[in-house]
Amino acid sequence: MKIDSGSTAWMLTSTALVLLMTPGLAFFYGGMSRAKSVLNMMMMSFVSIAVVGMAWVVYGYSLTFGDGGGLSSFIGGFGDWGLVGLEDAATTGDGTGVPQLVFVAFQATFAIITVALISGAIADRAKFGAWVLFALVWMTLVYVPVAHWVWWSDGDDAGWLFDLGALDFAGGTVVHINAGAAALALVLVLGRRKGWPKEPMRPHNLPFVLLGAGLLWFGWFGFNAGSALSSGATAAVAFVNTLAATCAAAFAWIVVEKLRDGSSTTLGIASGIVAGLVAVTPACAFVTPLGAIGLGLVAGAVCAFAVGLKYRLGYDDSLDVVGVHMVGGIVGALLIGVLATTSVNDAGADGLLTGGGFALLGKQAVAILATLAYSFTVTYLIAKVIDLVMGFRIDADDEAAGIDSTAHAETAYDFGAIRAGIGSGATAAVPAPATKVEARS
Repeated sequence: MKIDSGSTAWMLTSTALVLLMTPGLAFFYGGMSRAKSVLNMMMMSFVSIAVVGMAWVVYGYSLTFGDGGGLSSFIGGFGDWGLVGLEDAATTGDGTGVPQLVFVAFQATFAIITVALISGAIADRAKFGAWVLFALVWMTLVYVPVAHWVWWSDGDDAGWLFDLGALDFAGGTVVHINAGAAALALVLVLGRRKGWPKEPMRPHNLPFVLLGAGLLWFGWFGFNAGSALSSGATAAVAFVNTLAATCAAAFAWIVVEKLRDGSSTTLGIASGIVAGLVAVTPACAFVTPLGAIGLGLVAGAVCAFAVGLKYRLGYDDSLDVVGVHMVGGIVGALLIGVLATTSVNDAGADGLLTGGGFALLGKQAVAILATLAYSFTVTYLIAKVIDLVMGFRIDADDEAAGIDSTAHAETAYDFGAIRAGIGSGATAAVPAPATKVEARS
């Protein structure tokens, strides 16, 4: 098929937007971390780009979007190993007119950010080398199979969840539920941070959090609308729904905060933005804009309450990957079964409120449960093996001193120079008192 220059330009732009999301995530997570671990937190996102990006080119794409023969319902094959021969592949063959290598790069950015998302759950306490190994193994054994189940199809053959008819336009199951379940397994293996939950562990830089949320929202338009693989009507509805649902979720979160706590916070609105983006991701091309607002309102409110579950259940999810990504992903995936309509996208199905009955809702539930079970179980095993072989957690003294200085021989801020300047009579900025806003960690 002839290359469509407009769609190709949009997909190249979308790929760049989605890649930007991982540095945005680094700012979001880094700001929520304590000052002594911000560099390590950001480094975990950036090294995910390096490790997953290489692995995706060598074998990740082939195993995810290749034909696995007799096992093709569950995993792809090595036919496109190293992307050999794809340099001359004019288009994806799916009628979009987009070169296949553009699709390869676009999907690489999804794999990258999914791995990086998990890191927020284990802030302050994971060995950097163990994280690097985990990122590579997890992408191979968890992300690749789940993405193949949900997104791969080739004529009469398809991944088993795709064949079932479960809908996930841009990654509710593949990215968010997958990462959230993995985060829960990982925190159970590593255990709690020293002092949690008795010791307050506040975000050290709320402007970083807001900057990161803004970059994530900006990039997410490529994440969702780019998943149309063309610059047509489907991309347009995904774009508008990404805006509408996120606005609604951000508003719902700060309303919950106001009613529950007496004040709305910057951390709350930033978290609401992310919750809305997460929830609308699987549904963005299957619901109406009004449906997207309803979905966002539900997701923002539910996630605002869900982040507090860790205190009741006792798991130390440092930056609320479980409460926002796993719970938000589940809300979005389930509400497809309620709100989806073929009037928006005839490639989808009708949900409970649009004349489709419970059929689609049941399929969505199967996809959610399968992803949760597989991701949690395999992640737990991976983390346990790494912990036995090389140790996954830094020692107590290094954790107390701060992982930035002990693991990377760096610190984000030179407080010594500030204090020296004050002592010598020079004018210097004095660090502000700790904010009253406590991290949900």
